[in-house]
Amino acid sequence: MKQIVLTLVICLLLTIVLEEVMALLVGVRKGFDLTVILFTNTLTNPVVVFTGMMLTAFTNIPRALYITVLEITVFVVEALIYKKLLYCKKPSPFILSLILNGVSFFIGTTLASLILKTLV
Repeated sequence: MKQIVLTLVICLLLTIVLEEVMALLVGVRKGFDLTVILFTNTLTNPVVVFTGMMLTAFTNIPRALYITVLEITVFVVEALIYKKLLYCKKPSPFILSLILNGVSFFIGTTLASLILKTLV
């Protein structure tokens, strides 16, 4: 249980930091928009991380398959939230979601793995 909570916390914190920094780098400046991105990640990241951990532990579904499905789902859900709520329209909500999720997936996965190996 402790390992699950630690993983959820580390993954969420990394995602928030990486996506907020990347959002600033691509031109998102309004505090409201950055807050929407933060809360969106607070809703989606724990669901994806926990679902991935449960699928790993209790099924024989290939990791590449469920990671692909989960990440595409998050990309679409977040893009739709951004389209509805963000004032910033450049980059488009779908491009923004793609950039933010790509960065947090590739960099975040690597960093989370390194951090968790050091802590456990």
